[in-house]
Amino acid sequence: MADIFDVIADGTRRDILQLLRERAAAADRGTSVSQIVGELGISQPTVSKHLKVLREAELVTVREDGQHRFYSLSAAPLDVVDDWLVPFLDDGFADIAGASSLPEPAAAAADMVGRAAASAKHAWDSAIKRIPGR
Repeated sequence: MADIFDVIADGTRRDILQLLRERAAAADRGTSVSQIVGELGISQPTVSKHLKVLREAELVTVREDGQHRFYSLSAAPLDVVDDWLVPFLDDGFADIAGASSLPEPAAAAADMVGRAAASAKHAWDSAIKRIPGR
């Protein structure tokens, strides 16, 4: 299996993951390659190549329905990235706030707010990229 950091280093793969995350939030049962092509405006061979890498990294699952394949996000492998990043975020917060750590309930709330903010920022950035003429 490829290193998760190498896998998510590619912007196209991150865009595919974001699209699958958004569709999962809308209770979608999977996204076809043609839907990904249409949403992201990239070629079918490029999408297929990136989905293969994401599948091998276990970041997506595939459901076959006849000749069609539907992809869904499997975010568990991203826990490695999260685990790697958290110490940097905790150290930065302690330096800014002058505190060594937060109580567990506050830390959990801060984590949830931070993830929501990051998700909203990424969704905003992705939407702006899709505006013609930008």
